[in-house]
Formats: sequence, structure tokens, C-alpha cells
Amino acid sequence: MQKYIVWGLSALVSFFMLMGGYGKLSGAPEMHGAFQMMGLPGWFGYFIGACELAAVVGIWLPRLQALAALGVAIIMVGAVYFHVVYTPIQTALPALVVLISCAVIFQYRRKEAIWA
Repeated sequence: MQKYIVWGLSALVSFFMLMGGYGKLSGAPEMHGAFQMMGLPGWFGYFIGACELAAVVGIWLPRLQALAALGVAIIMVGAVYFHVVYTPIQTALPALVVLISCAVIFQYRRKEAIWA
């Protein structure tokens, strides 16, 4: 049963990372506005987009799944921070759901990780 929960959470994380990564790498202004508001350089949005797309692949490879979940969790901490500080707090909910999903995936897959 746990395996299927992790698969479902992996699908959820993949969907959000695919959409977000594609938007950032395509240069969509609404995706890069957040980085500008926080005073980050323009290239940082493209870097995060590339990391998000890499996570889409890594989240489906058992030995990389924990590492991908950890990377996405770090990105989601930044996303939650942005939404709490710069937007209405309820807009942080999707990032918080992805963050919690990554924590569950990491916990389930950490013993099979590439470093184990």
C-alpha cells in the first residue's frame, strides 16, 4: 500500500515540477516575476526551472528518488517563503502540499538512495 501512495505522490510532484519547470525555462514573465520581486538575478529562474525538470526524471528512478525529493523540497521551502511573504498566504498551499509530499517520498526511499 505504501508503494502506491509513494507512486501517487511522485505523480503529483512530477506534474507540478513539469508545469513549473517548463514555464520557467520557456521564459514566461509570470514565472520569473517572483524571482525579480525577491531581488534574485534573472538566470536564477532558469536554473530553478532546469532543476525542476531534472526532478521529474529523478523522482521516478528508485536510487535517485530520495535525492530528487530532497531537491524539490528545498525549492518548495523557497516557494512557500515567497508566497507567505509576497502574496496572500493561501497561495502557498500548493507549494506546501508538494513539500509535504517530498518529505513522505524521502522518508520512504531514503534507504534505497544512491548514498545508501
